[in-house]
Amino acid sequence: MKPAKQMRSTRDRLRHAVLFEMIALALVAPLGGWVFGVAAGEFGVVALVSTTLAMLWTYAYNLGFDHALVRLGLDLRKTLRMRMLHAVLFEAGLLVLLVPFIAWYLAVPLGQALLMDLSLAGFYLVYAFGFNWAYDLLVPLPGPADVPGPGARGEGQAAGPQKGRAP
Repeated sequence: MKPAKQMRSTRDRLRHAVLFEMIALALVAPLGGWVFGVAAGEFGVVALVSTTLAMLWTYAYNLGFDHALVRLGLDLRKTLRMRMLHAVLFEAGLLVLLVPFIAWYLAVPLGQALLMDLSLAGFYLVYAFGFNWAYDLLVPLPGPADVPGPGARGEGQAAGPQKGRAP
């Protein structure tokens, strides 16, 4: 199988990030207050801020990860092992962003905020793996037929016989 070289568009990456976070928020928000024993309003703020940070992180991380794959000469279609590495590194970066915020906003020690975030990270690790795999299946990378190359229409070659002209 020939490696995929065409990356996702900015529009596709934004759609991916928004869908990822909207579905995650719908799953996490109702359960968060109950699991962590936090008032619904407080957890709602934590969830919204976390979602916003995570959405920005999702875009930046996925773009950087794909650029790293291209720079290393690796295929953009991720293997199972690459998906696992992708998910673990994503969650580690997000942990660094979220723990200080959770500790500050809920006025809990960093250790407690870390435990809360690790619990959420466990959920998100499985969720990210499943969501990204499903997204790649439902919205595949652009293939060679989807991307004009040298000599394709619009690149200086005629599209074939045209009305009124002899072949």
